[in-house]
Amino acid sequence: MFRRPVLQVLHQFVRHESEISSSLVLERSLNRVQLLGRVGQDPVMRQVEGKNPVTIFSLATNEMWRSGDSEVYQMGDVSQKTTWHRISVFRPGLRDVAYQYVKKGSRIYVEGKVDYGEYMDKNNVRRQATTIIADFLSLGSRVHVLTTVHIDNIIFLSDQTKEKA
Repeated sequence: MFRRPVLQVLHQFVRHESEISSSLVLERSLNRVQLLGRVGQDPVMRQVEGKNPVTIFSLATNEMWRSGDSEVYQMGDVSQKTTWHRISVFRPGLRDVAYQYVKKGSRIYVEGKVDYGEYMDKNNVRRQATTIIADFLSLGSRVHVLTTVHIDNIIFLSDQTKEKA
């Protein structure tokens, strides 16, 4: 099932410095995000003078749980929390396809990294912003059947589900 044992993989990301050795040990780190949700607004493409353009859109993810202490699964009220994410796409082929094909209400899968930044608003107040820098998108209304179309780290998904044989 796994190609490499879990300990080997973990060893790549976490290295402990020996008490005897005082040499600098470089550690790998991981900044990876996977989101599956619905697009909240049609993408916009922005370009600041002297910089590359970026496609930006919002994505909603939902978390649902049942409240109550009942051991019966169907008992209890269902609660839901929606979290909004700002998605930015900088890669040239990916940003153009995202701008053209991502639409409000579309269900998409996004992979990327978290980026924390600051900016000055209209009133010269420093604001903080959290953005997901996307480097992979899967487009489609149902995430069940993958087609074989791969364009610059994009997988187009079928709108139809396969029936069980």
